[in-house]
Amino acid sequence: MPTAEQTLDEILTLAAAHFKVPREKLSPDEDFFKTLGIDSLQTLDLLTKLENHFHVELPDYELRERFRPGSSTPSVDC
Repeated sequence: MPTAEQTLDEILTLAAAHFKVPREKLSPDEDFFKTLGIDSLQTLDLLTKLENHFHVELPDYELRERFRPGSSTPSVDC
């Protein structure tokens, strides 16, 4: 089972690839939705990608309000 740090890195790597930005631009301590400037449809698109990748279901109503990659890692670390 991957560690929380490995899962976090995987989430950020997937997001960076999905939005075609350098991985270094995304930080677990920042709101990368603001960093990327993505809207709600793009957020849901990323959510779907993460759900498919990790084979989990994430609550979309909480994603934008509470999602900071470093704090949400346990939700997807299964």
